[in-house]
Amino acid sequence: MNAALEFRKVDVLFPRAPGREGAESVRQALTRLDAGVDQARVVVDGGVTVAVRGADLAVAPGEICVLMGLSGSGKSTLLRTANGLTPVTRGEVLLNGPDGRIDIARCDARALAAARRRRISMVFQQAALLPWRTVEENVGLGLELRGESAADRARIVAEKLELVGLADWAQRRIDELSGGMQQRVGLARAFATDADVLLMDEPFSALDPLIRCRLQNELILLQERVRKTILFVSHDLDEALRIGDRIAIMDQGRIVQTGTPQDIVLRPADPRVAEFVQHMNPLTALTAAMVMRPIDPSSPCDDSWSTIPADADLQSLIRLRQTTGRPVVVSDAGQIVGICDTAEILQALSSRAAP
Repeated sequence: MNAALEFRKVDVLFPRAPGREGAESVRQALTRLDAGVDQARVVVDGGVTVAVRGADLAVAPGEICVLMGLSGSGKSTLLRTANGLTPVTRGEVLLNGPDGRIDIARCDARALAAARRRRISMVFQQAALLPWRTVEENVGLGLELRGESAADRARIVAEKLELVGLADWAQRRIDELSGGMQQRVGLARAFATDADVLLMDEPFSALDPLIRCRLQNELILLQERVRKTILFVSHDLDEALRIGDRIAIMDQGRIVQTGTPQDIVLRPADPRVAEFVQHMNPLTALTAAMVMRPIDPSSPCDDSWSTIPADADLQSLIRLRQTTGRPVVVSDAGQIVGICDTAEILQALSSRAAP
Protein backbone atom coordinates (compact mmCIF):
# COMPACT_ATOMS: atom_id res chain seq x y z
CA MET A 1 0.00 0.00 0.00
CA ASN A 2 1.22 3.51 -0.82
CA ALA A 3 1.03 4.84 2.74
CA ALA A 4 0.72 8.49 3.71
CA LEU A 5 1.65 7.63 7.31
CA GLU A 6 3.46 4.46 8.32
CA PHE A 7 4.61 2.98 11.61
CA ARG A 8 7.35 0.34 11.32
CA LYS A 9 8.22 -1.82 14.32
CA VAL A 10 7.61 1.03 16.73
CA ASP A 11 8.53 0.51 20.39
CA VAL A 12 7.86 3.11 23.07
CA LEU A 13 9.28 2.42 26.51
CA PHE A 14 9.29 4.82 29.44
CA PRO A 15 11.97 4.33 32.13
CA ARG A 16 11.05 4.96 35.74
CA ALA A 17 14.53 6.18 36.60
CA PRO A 18 16.02 9.35 35.09
CA GLY A 19 19.21 9.87 33.11
CA ARG A 20 21.72 7.13 32.38
CA GLU A 21 20.09 4.68 34.76
CA GLY A 22 16.81 5.03 32.87
CA ALA A 23 18.49 4.70 29.47
CA GLU A 24 20.23 1.52 30.60
CA SER A 25 16.98 0.04 31.93
CA VAL A 26 15.37 0.67 28.52
CA ARG A 27 18.28 -0.98 26.70
CA GLN A 28 18.12 -4.05 28.92
CA ALA A 29 14.32 -4.22 28.59
CA LEU A 30 14.54 -4.21 24.79
CA THR A 31 17.15 -6.98 24.89
CA ARG A 32 14.92 -9.13 27.09
CA LEU A 33 11.83 -8.46 25.02
CA ASP A 34 13.69 -9.41 21.85
CA ALA A 35 14.79 -12.62 23.56
CA GLY A 36 11.15 -13.55 24.17
CA VAL A 37 10.84 -12.72 27.85
CA ASP A 38 7.23 -12.12 28.84
CA GLN A 39 6.36 -8.42 28.63
CA ALA A 40 4.70 -8.37 32.06
CA ARG A 41 7.86 -9.84 33.58
CA VAL A 42 10.03 -7.20 31.88
CA VAL A 43 7.82 -4.42 33.23
CA VAL A 44 7.95 -5.75 36.79
CA ASP A 45 11.68 -6.48 36.84
CA GLY A 46 13.08 -3.90 34.46
CA GLY A 47 11.91 -0.58 35.84
CA VAL A 48 10.18 0.41 32.59
CA THR A 49 6.70 0.88 31.19
CA VAL A 50 6.13 -0.74 27.79
CA ALA A 51 3.59 1.59 26.16
CA VAL A 52 3.91 0.39 22.54
CA ARG A 53 5.51 -2.82 21.34
CA GLY A 54 6.40 -3.67 17.73
CA ALA A 55 3.62 -1.58 16.16
CA ASP A 56 3.25 -1.91 12.38
CA LEU A 57 0.54 0.16 10.70
CA ALA A 58 0.18 1.85 7.32
CA VAL A 59 -2.48 4.50 6.72
CA ALA A 60 -3.36 5.04 3.06
CA PRO A 61 -3.82 8.51 1.54
CA GLY A 62 -7.36 9.76 2.01
CA GLU A 63 -8.51 7.05 4.45
CA ILE A 64 -9.78 7.24 8.01
CA CYS A 65 -7.95 4.65 10.09
CA VAL A 66 -9.34 4.27 13.61
CA LEU A 67 -6.87 3.20 16.29
CA MET A 68 -8.78 1.77 19.21
CA GLY A 69 -8.42 -0.13 22.45
CA LEU A 70 -9.11 0.11 26.15
CA SER A 71 -7.50 2.75 28.35
CA GLY A 72 -3.80 2.00 28.68
CA SER A 73 -3.63 -0.02 25.47
CA GLY A 74 -1.13 2.40 23.91
CA LYS A 75 -3.34 3.92 21.22
CA SER A 76 -2.85 7.59 22.18
CA THR A 77 0.86 7.02 22.74
CA LEU A 78 1.26 5.60 19.24
CA LEU A 79 -0.76 8.44 17.75
CA ARG A 80 1.45 11.03 19.44
CA THR A 81 4.60 9.52 17.97
CA ALA A 82 3.29 10.63 14.57
CA ASN A 83 3.97 14.30 15.33
CA GLY A 84 6.80 13.87 17.78
CA LEU A 85 4.84 14.59 20.96
CA THR A 86 5.92 11.18 22.24
CA PRO A 87 9.50 10.06 21.47
CA VAL A 88 10.04 6.68 19.80
CA THR A 89 12.39 4.29 21.57
CA ARG A 90 12.93 2.19 18.47
CA GLY A 91 11.40 1.97 15.01
CA GLU A 92 10.31 4.34 12.25
CA VAL A 93 7.38 6.74 11.87
CA LEU A 94 7.32 7.67 8.20
CA LEU A 95 5.42 10.64 6.82
CA ASN A 96 5.19 10.46 3.02
CA GLY A 97 4.07 13.27 0.73
CA PRO A 98 4.83 15.40 -2.31
CA ASP A 99 7.85 16.87 -0.51
CA GLY A 100 9.33 13.42 0.08
CA ARG A 101 9.61 11.15 3.11
CA ILE A 102 10.50 12.13 6.66
CA ASP A 103 11.06 9.84 9.64
CA ILE A 104 9.40 11.69 12.50
CA ALA A 105 11.15 9.39 14.98
CA ARG A 106 14.64 10.43 13.89
CA CYS A 107 14.43 13.86 12.23
CA ASP A 108 15.97 16.96 13.75
CA ALA A 109 14.02 19.72 15.51
CA ARG A 110 13.92 21.94 12.44
CA ALA A 111 12.45 19.23 10.19
CA LEU A 112 9.94 18.26 12.88
CA ALA A 113 8.77 21.87 13.27
CA ALA A 114 8.35 22.17 9.50
CA ALA A 115 6.30 18.95 9.40
CA ARG A 116 4.04 20.22 12.17
CA ARG A 117 3.48 23.52 10.38
CA ARG A 118 2.62 22.09 6.96
CA ARG A 119 2.28 18.32 6.78
CA ILE A 120 0.60 17.02 9.93
CA SER A 121 -1.98 18.52 12.29
CA MET A 122 -3.76 17.38 15.44
CA VAL A 123 -7.20 17.64 17.05
CA PHE A 124 -7.23 16.87 20.78
CA GLN A 125 -9.92 15.39 23.06
CA GLN A 126 -10.38 18.83 24.54
CA ALA A 127 -10.31 21.42 21.77
CA ALA A 128 -7.26 23.14 23.36
CA LEU A 129 -8.42 26.57 22.19
CA LEU A 130 -7.06 29.89 23.46
CA PRO A 131 -9.89 31.52 25.44
CA TRP A 132 -8.54 35.07 25.03
CA ARG A 133 -8.75 34.76 21.24
CA THR A 134 -11.83 34.88 19.02
CA VAL A 135 -12.98 31.92 16.97
CA GLU A 136 -11.29 33.19 13.81
CA GLU A 137 -8.08 34.00 15.69
CA ASN A 138 -7.97 30.44 17.04
CA VAL A 139 -8.53 28.95 13.61
CA GLY A 140 -5.76 31.09 12.13
CA LEU A 141 -3.18 30.35 14.84
CA GLY A 142 -1.24 27.79 12.82
CA LEU A 143 -1.18 30.07 9.80
CA GLU A 144 0.06 32.93 11.96
CA LEU A 145 2.88 30.81 13.35
CA ARG A 146 3.75 29.77 9.80
CA GLY A 147 4.12 33.42 8.77
CA GLU A 148 1.18 33.69 6.36
CA SER A 149 0.08 37.23 5.48
CA ALA A 150 -2.97 38.74 7.17
CA ALA A 151 -4.90 38.69 3.88
CA ASP A 152 -4.16 35.00 3.26
CA ARG A 153 -5.02 34.13 6.85
CA ALA A 154 -8.37 35.90 6.60
CA ARG A 155 -9.23 34.12 3.35
CA ILE A 156 -8.27 30.65 4.57
CA VAL A 157 -9.93 31.07 7.97
CA ALA A 158 -13.17 32.19 6.32
CA GLU A 159 -13.09 29.12 4.05
CA LYS A 160 -12.55 26.70 6.92
CA LEU A 161 -15.18 28.26 9.17
CA GLU A 162 -17.63 27.95 6.29
CA LEU A 163 -16.57 24.32 5.88
CA VAL A 164 -17.46 23.45 9.50
CA GLY A 165 -20.59 25.62 9.61
CA LEU A 166 -19.27 28.38 11.89
CA ALA A 167 -18.98 31.31 9.49
CA ASP A 168 -21.39 33.40 11.60
CA TRP A 169 -19.38 32.79 14.77
CA ALA A 170 -16.01 34.15 13.61
CA GLN A 171 -15.96 37.11 16.03
CA ARG A 172 -17.33 35.24 19.05
CA ARG A 173 -15.37 34.40 22.16
CA ILE A 174 -14.59 30.75 22.79
CA ASP A 175 -16.59 30.65 26.04
CA GLU A 176 -19.72 31.59 24.06
CA LEU A 177 -19.56 28.28 22.17
CA SER A 178 -20.93 24.88 23.16
CA GLY A 179 -18.58 21.91 23.50
CA GLY A 180 -19.55 20.60 20.08
CA MET A 181 -18.94 23.98 18.46
CA GLN A 182 -15.54 24.25 20.13
CA GLN A 183 -14.58 20.88 18.65
CA ARG A 184 -15.61 22.19 15.24
CA VAL A 185 -13.30 25.16 15.79
CA GLY A 186 -10.55 22.65 16.51
CA LEU A 187 -11.35 20.86 13.23
CA ALA A 188 -11.29 24.14 11.32
CA ARG A 189 -7.90 24.99 12.85
CA ALA A 190 -6.53 21.61 11.77
CA PHE A 191 -7.95 21.99 8.25
CA ALA A 192 -6.60 25.56 7.96
CA THR A 193 -2.99 24.40 7.77
CA ASP A 194 -3.94 22.20 4.78
CA ALA A 195 -1.89 19.39 6.32
CA ASP A 196 -2.01 16.08 4.48
CA VAL A 197 -2.39 14.06 7.70
CA LEU A 198 -4.77 14.75 10.60
CA LEU A 199 -4.31 13.13 14.01
CA MET A 200 -7.49 13.02 16.10
CA ASP A 201 -7.16 11.89 19.73
CA GLU A 202 -10.67 10.94 20.92
CA PRO A 203 -12.00 14.33 19.78
CA PHE A 204 -15.66 13.54 20.49
CA SER A 205 -15.44 11.37 23.62
CA ALA A 206 -16.11 14.19 26.11
CA LEU A 207 -19.37 15.20 24.38
CA ASP A 208 -22.86 13.93 25.07
CA PRO A 209 -24.08 11.10 22.79
CA LEU A 210 -26.33 13.26 20.60
CA ILE A 211 -23.61 15.84 19.85
CA ARG A 212 -21.04 13.08 19.39
CA CYS A 213 -23.23 11.38 16.78
CA ARG A 214 -23.78 14.68 15.00
CA LEU A 215 -20.07 15.45 14.84
CA GLN A 216 -19.31 11.94 13.59
CA ASN A 217 -21.73 12.56 10.74
CA GLU A 218 -20.16 15.95 10.05
CA LEU A 219 -16.69 14.41 9.96
CA ILE A 220 -17.85 11.81 7.42
CA LEU A 221 -19.36 14.52 5.23
CA LEU A 222 -16.26 16.72 5.56
CA GLN A 223 -14.04 13.80 4.61
CA GLU A 224 -16.03 13.28 1.42
CA ARG A 225 -15.05 16.83 0.47
CA VAL A 226 -11.47 17.18 1.70
CA ARG A 227 -10.16 13.56 1.55
CA LYS A 228 -7.52 13.93 4.24
CA THR A 229 -5.51 11.07 5.70
CA ILE A 230 -6.87 10.70 9.23
CA LEU A 231 -5.61 8.61 12.14
CA PHE A 232 -8.43 8.70 14.69
CA VAL A 233 -8.10 7.34 18.24
CA SER A 234 -11.23 5.97 19.92
CA HIS A 235 -12.22 3.53 22.65
CA ASP A 236 -15.75 3.20 21.21
CA LEU A 237 -16.24 0.39 18.67
CA ASP A 238 -19.56 1.79 17.46
CA GLU A 239 -17.77 5.05 16.62
CA ALA A 240 -14.92 3.16 14.94
CA LEU A 241 -17.30 1.13 12.79
CA ARG A 242 -19.21 4.23 11.83
CA ILE A 243 -16.37 6.43 10.62
CA GLY A 244 -13.45 4.10 9.92
CA ASP A 245 -12.36 2.81 6.52
CA ARG A 246 -10.06 0.52 8.49
CA ILE A 247 -9.67 -0.24 12.19
CA ALA A 248 -6.55 -1.19 14.15
CA ILE A 249 -7.13 -2.64 17.61
CA MET A 250 -4.43 -2.36 20.30
CA ASP A 251 -4.07 -4.41 23.44
CA GLN A 252 -1.24 -4.05 25.97
CA GLY A 253 0.81 -1.97 23.56
CA ARG A 254 0.48 -4.27 20.56
CA ILE A 255 -1.67 -3.99 17.44
CA VAL A 256 -3.57 -7.28 17.55
CA GLN A 257 -5.73 -6.85 14.46
CA THR A 258 -6.03 -4.45 11.54
CA GLY A 259 -8.79 -4.67 8.97
CA THR A 260 -11.99 -3.31 7.54
CA PRO A 261 -14.97 -2.88 9.85
CA GLN A 262 -16.35 -6.10 8.35
CA ASP A 263 -13.11 -7.96 9.21
CA ILE A 264 -13.18 -6.76 12.81
CA VAL A 265 -16.83 -7.59 13.40
CA LEU A 266 -17.17 -10.87 11.53
CA ARG A 267 -13.63 -12.23 11.79
CA PRO A 268 -12.11 -11.20 15.16
CA ALA A 269 -8.48 -12.33 15.29
CA ASP A 270 -8.38 -13.31 18.96
CA PRO A 271 -10.53 -13.46 22.11
CA ARG A 272 -9.71 -9.85 23.05
CA VAL A 273 -11.01 -8.53 19.73
CA ALA A 274 -14.06 -10.79 20.04
CA GLU A 275 -14.68 -9.23 23.46
CA PHE A 276 -14.76 -5.77 21.85
CA VAL A 277 -17.25 -7.01 19.27
CA GLN A 278 -19.58 -8.42 21.93
CA HIS A 279 -20.21 -4.95 23.36
CA MET A 280 -21.19 -3.22 20.14
CA ASN A 281 -24.77 -2.53 19.06
CA PRO A 282 -25.06 -4.56 15.83
CA LEU A 283 -28.30 -2.89 14.76
CA THR A 284 -26.62 0.49 14.30
CA ALA A 285 -22.96 -0.50 13.85
CA LEU A 286 -23.34 -3.04 11.06
CA THR A 287 -24.22 -2.02 7.52
CA ALA A 288 -25.84 -3.85 4.64
CA ALA A 289 -22.42 -4.03 2.93
CA MET A 290 -21.02 -5.91 5.94
CA VAL A 291 -23.94 -8.31 6.14
CA MET A 292 -24.66 -9.06 2.48
CA ARG A 293 -23.71 -12.08 0.43
CA PRO A 294 -21.84 -10.62 -2.57
CA ILE A 295 -23.26 -11.42 -5.99
CA ASP A 296 -22.20 -10.78 -9.57
CA PRO A 297 -23.61 -7.38 -10.60
CA SER A 298 -24.77 -8.95 -13.86
CA SER A 299 -26.79 -11.64 -12.08
CA PRO A 300 -30.55 -11.41 -12.67
CA CYS A 301 -32.66 -10.35 -9.69
CA ASP A 302 -36.35 -10.66 -9.04
CA ASP A 303 -37.95 -7.29 -9.86
CA SER A 304 -40.19 -7.56 -6.81
CA TRP A 305 -37.26 -7.59 -4.40
CA SER A 306 -36.57 -4.42 -2.44
CA THR A 307 -33.27 -2.54 -2.69
CA ILE A 308 -31.31 -0.93 0.12
CA PRO A 309 -28.11 1.21 0.00
CA ALA A 310 -24.86 -0.48 0.99
CA ASP A 311 -24.35 1.95 3.90
CA ALA A 312 -27.81 1.38 5.43
CA ASP A 313 -27.64 0.01 8.97
CA LEU A 314 -28.71 -3.47 10.01
CA GLN A 315 -31.81 -2.15 11.76
CA SER A 316 -33.11 -0.67 8.49
CA LEU A 317 -32.26 -3.87 6.66
CA ILE A 318 -34.18 -6.04 9.15
CA ARG A 319 -37.17 -3.71 9.00
CA LEU A 320 -37.27 -3.89 5.20
CA ARG A 321 -36.88 -7.68 5.23
CA GLN A 322 -39.75 -8.02 7.69
CA THR A 323 -41.98 -5.65 5.76
CA THR A 324 -41.53 -7.28 2.36
CA GLY A 325 -41.03 -10.89 3.40
CA ARG A 326 -38.44 -11.22 0.64
CA PRO A 327 -34.64 -11.08 0.33
CA VAL A 328 -33.22 -7.55 0.11
CA VAL A 329 -30.88 -6.49 -2.69
CA VAL A 330 -27.93 -4.22 -1.76
CA SER A 331 -26.88 -1.44 -4.12
CA ASP A 332 -23.76 0.72 -4.23
CA ALA A 333 -23.43 3.68 -6.62
CA GLY A 334 -26.44 2.42 -8.57
CA GLN A 335 -25.05 -1.09 -9.01
CA ILE A 336 -26.33 -4.28 -7.40
CA VAL A 337 -23.51 -5.72 -5.26
CA GLY A 338 -25.13 -8.18 -2.85
CA ILE A 339 -28.19 -9.78 -1.34
CA CYS A 340 -29.39 -10.22 2.23
CA ASP A 341 -31.81 -12.81 3.52
CA THR A 342 -32.52 -14.36 6.90
CA ALA A 343 -29.31 -16.40 6.88
CA GLU A 344 -27.10 -13.34 6.38
CA ILE A 345 -28.92 -11.37 9.06
CA LEU A 346 -28.68 -14.15 11.64
CA GLN A 347 -25.03 -14.68 10.83
CA ALA A 348 -24.30 -11.00 11.39
CA LEU A 349 -26.19 -10.92 14.68
CA SER A 350 -24.10 -13.83 15.94
CA SER A 351 -20.91 -11.96 14.81
CA ARG A 352 -19.53 -15.03 13.10
CA ALA A 353 -17.84 -15.35 9.75
CA ALA A 354 -19.33 -17.30 6.91
CA PRO A 355 -17.88 -20.83 6.50
